[in-house]
Amino acid sequence: MAALSPTLGKVPVTIVTGFLGAGKTTLISHLIRNAGGRRLAIVVNEFGTLGIDGDILKGCAIPDCPAENVVELANGCICCTVADDFIPTVEHLLALDPRPDHIVIETSGLALPKPLLKAFDWPAIRSRITVDGVIALADAEAVAAGRFATDVAALDAQRAADPGIDHETPLAEVFEDQLACADLVLLTKGDLAGAEGLAAARATIAATAPRPVPVVELVDGVIDASVILGLDAAAEDDIAARPSHHDGEEEHEHDDFDSLVHESGEIDDPATLVTRIEALARSADVLRVKGYAAVRGKPMRLLVQAVGARVRVQYDRPWRADEARVTRLVVVAEHDRIDPAVIGAALAG
Repeated sequence: MAALSPTLGKVPVTIVTGFLGAGKTTLISHLIRNAGGRRLAIVVNEFGTLGIDGDILKGCAIPDCPAENVVELANGCICCTVADDFIPTVEHLLALDPRPDHIVIETSGLALPKPLLKAFDWPAIRSRITVDGVIALADAEAVAAGRFATDVAALDAQRAADPGIDHETPLAEVFEDQLACADLVLLTKGDLAGAEGLAAARATIAATAPRPVPVVELVDGVIDASVILGLDAAAEDDIAARPSHHDGEEEHEHDDFDSLVHESGEIDDPATLVTRIEALARSADVLRVKGYAAVRGKPMRLLVQAVGARVRVQYDRPWRADEARVTRLVVVAEHDRIDPAVIGAALAG
C-alpha cells in the first residue's frame, strides 16, 4: 500500500503573494468562481486602513465560498501580526461548518511571505493546516522594465567605487523575497509586455530566484485551479530552502512604506480623476492607489485601481441605500513620499 501523505487530514492553505497591482485579487476572484467543487475560504490582508480587496472578493461569493468565508485583515501586515490576527482568523475558518476544503491567503503587496510561512509552525494550528503552496505573481511588464531586479556585477562595481552608494531599494528586496519563497510564479499582464517583454521577465526571474521555479503566464487571472491548488508542497517543512533578506532578524519593519486614505465627496468626471492619479504617480512616486469614487449622477460605484501611472476604473456595483456617496482612495508610497497635503491637493485638483 502506498505511503500516506504527511498532509493527510490537514486543510491545505495557498499563500498568494506578489507586488502591488500584480493581479492577486483578480486571480482569487477567478479561483472563487472556478474552484472545481472545492469549498474555499479567503483571507485578504490589506496595507492601509481602508479595505478594498475584501469587499471585491465578497462580491464574487458563491455557495461554495459564501461571503462569511471571506475574512479581511486591514491596517496591518499579516506577517507582523501573527498572534493577534492570523492565528485567530485561521482558527475561526477551521471552525466553520462546513469546514473549508482549501484556504487561500492574499497577502498585501508589501508583505514578506517567509515570516507568514513560519507562522504555520505555531502549536495552535500546525497539526491542522499545511501550506499547499506559495504562489508569487509578477507583473511581466514591470519586471521586463527592470524595476525589481539589479545587475549584480554593475552594483558591485559601483559599490567598490563608492561604498556610500546603496542601490538595493526596499521594493527590490520585497520582490526578491517573494520569488525566493515561491513554489510557482505566475507571470501576469503578458498582453501588455509582449513577447520580448515576457522573455525578458522570464530571464530576470530565473536569474533572481535562488532555485528553479516553474513560471506560468496568464492574463486577467484566468488559470485552471488545478495548476495552483493541490501542489502539496508542505512549504512549512521546507523553510530553509527559501532564503530571505531578513533571515536572522527577530522581526522586520515596514517603515519603508506608508499609506493614507484620501476622502472627498462626489466627483464630476472619472477621466479627470484618472489624469490626477497619473500625475500624482509621476510627481510623488506613488506606488498604488485603489478605492472607490462616487460619480455625480451615476447610481453605480466607480472602482479605482492604479499601479504607478497605470490606472484602471470601472463601475462595479450599485451604491447601497445605507452607504454614504463618498470617494475613498488608499494611497501607498515609500515612507518619505507620503505627504497628506500634497496628495490631497493633487487628487482634489
